[in-house]
Amino acid sequence: MKNYLAVAAGVILNSHGEVLLALRPLDKHQGGLWEFPGGKIEAGERVHEALARELREEIGIEIFDSTPLLEKTHEYTDKSIHLSVLLVRQWSGIPDGKEGQELRWIAISNLQELKYPEANLEVVDYLQRRHDLYKD
Repeated sequence: MKNYLAVAAGVILNSHGEVLLALRPLDKHQGGLWEFPGGKIEAGERVHEALARELREEIGIEIFDSTPLLEKTHEYTDKSIHLSVLLVRQWSGIPDGKEGQELRWIAISNLQELKYPEANLEVVDYLQRRHDLYKD
């Protein structure tokens, strides 16, 4: 039987139309690939609460608001991931890889240059089609 995992991921957008990405550690599932920061949704947590907690723990920022972008389920051979993706435009702090992970700001138009876990590919495609997200 596959493990089921509910995950909240943040599309953290800056004023230059860039998105913050994190490099997954090599020793983790899908290690060495880029992802939208976030993590597991714990029992009883709402998606925004889980994302706020994970971003505080992992990259040291506090988010003020988030807007749902999309939800999807992806089946890996060993696990099923339900991904809730939220857009984050306002936060405080300076993003820093608290767990040693590399962080990178990248223009939405250049997202296809990096490699992602399969569950994130639809998110990349969605962002590249939604030019209204990063217009001034």
